[in-house]
Amino acid sequence: GDGRFSAHQPLAKDRAGTGLPQALSRPEAMDGLDALKISEDKKKYIVDLLNPVLEEMVAECIHRMPQDPVPFMLQWLEQKKVTDDDKLLSPEEKDRLAQENKNLESEINRVKSQMQECAKLAAGDTKKDDEEEEEEDDEDDEPPADFEKQMPNKARQSVSAEAYGQWNQKKAFVPQVIPKSDDQKERLKQVLGKSFMFANLEDNDLGIIVGAMKEVTVKAQEKVIIQGDAGDFLLVIESGDFDCLVGDKVVKTCGSGDVFGELALLYNCPRAATVQSKGASVCWQLDRDTFSNIVKEAAQKKRDRYDSFLAKVPLLSSMDAYERSQLADVLKVESFGDGQVVMSQGEVGTKFHIVEEGVAFANKNGQQVMEYGVGDY
Repeated sequence: GDGRFSAHQPLAKDRAGTGLPQALSRPEAMDGLDALKISEDKKKYIVDLLNPVLEEMVAECIHRMPQDPVPFMLQWLEQKKVTDDDKLLSPEEKDRLAQENKNLESEINRVKSQMQECAKLAAGDTKKDDEEEEEEDDEDDEPPADFEKQMPNKARQSVSAEAYGQWNQKKAFVPQVIPKSDDQKERLKQVLGKSFMFANLEDNDLGIIVGAMKEVTVKAQEKVIIQGDAGDFLLVIESGDFDCLVGDKVVKTCGSGDVFGELALLYNCPRAATVQSKGASVCWQLDRDTFSNIVKEAAQKKRDRYDSFLAKVPLLSSMDAYERSQLADVLKVESFGDGQVVMSQGEVGTKFHIVEEGVAFANKNGQQVMEYGVGDY
């Protein structure tokens, strides 16, 4: 009658032979609570809800015998809550949550690949093989050596992305049009044709880019971009050479057809390098809005389209997401009719082909020696 269980209250028989006390039946448990001066509702709560959880937890604790039982029991209760909640979900809800997790993993992997891209650019390595890679990736400015260190150690903060949602809803894009002579338009098209970033744009998009770009005359030794500044434009070189400097070190030299300044627009980050002309030069300037709405969007769609496809090509399976994205940028689609020759035996090879759709055959000396399907090269 003092509010405690009787010391002589018998334990339930060990039915499983574990040596541990087993749960009492409901009538037995109710009988054991008769000595407690509590309401029937509380007795029912203890028997129906509290006892089953405590008995299961204590049995598991005795079985595991953790050195510190309190953290063990807290963890056990958290895990039980997750398991019980999962049992309440319908198959449709489970599928929905699984898809949400998959989407989150995809987003994390995408941002990680962007972080890898920034990290590679931050290396500033001047070894020969990296110089060759820089020549292939002539659109990338080199960020400063501490570029990656400035990023917090969280995947979603690896780059400074522009906010979306009701605070930053995408407005209707109206491109600016800067008047140009026919000669200027022709010169600009020839320059853009040298840069893969613009060469594969559709005619309509290319027309918008040509209309929005502004001709800029640069003097010798003039700094057109300063490291650390906010960036709201990129430049395409028509004539002249420019040095890209991180600190006082020249990490890259750009020439006709090269693009610089796009890194700040792609990742909404400060200028990664200072760019200085070596002599009198002519460039074409493109504003952030036009770049983001036309070039960036087209480039991202192309990357998304080819990334998963390239990952399935055996020869390229060892490449990371950053390397695949760079390869996707320079891919050009070529369509062939039934029976049309793609390449001929004996000719000098200047292209590498990967089959995206359809089937192709290789003949050597008039005899078929190979068949190619999707993903073959």
